[in-house]
Amino acid sequence: MDKKTEEFFDRLRVELEKSNTWPAIYLFKFIVPTDAEKIKQVEVAFDCLGAVIKTTQSKTGKFTSVSVDVQMASPQAVIDKYIEVSTIEGIISL
Repeated sequence: MDKKTEEFFDRLRVELEKSNTWPAIYLFKFIVPTDAEKIKQVEVAFDCLGAVIKTTQSKTGKFTSVSVDVQMASPQAVIDKYIEVSTIEGIISL
């Protein structure tokens, strides 16, 4: 992980620690190219966590937004999940 990414996750950890009591429900938002396999990869990343996943396709159909409401144990668990899904080609975390 590069220095800029590490700094981003350090700032995110601090903000999450300030703003929530853990465990807490966290809303992940992603945009992925509209490809059933890529959407499935996001869903699999949250499998067995009791997540509520909603998908919405863009007007052009090129992209799909994926919203995931899930209870996370800690700020570090949130960061670990962002790192895990970052391996999906074309994904954008919001």
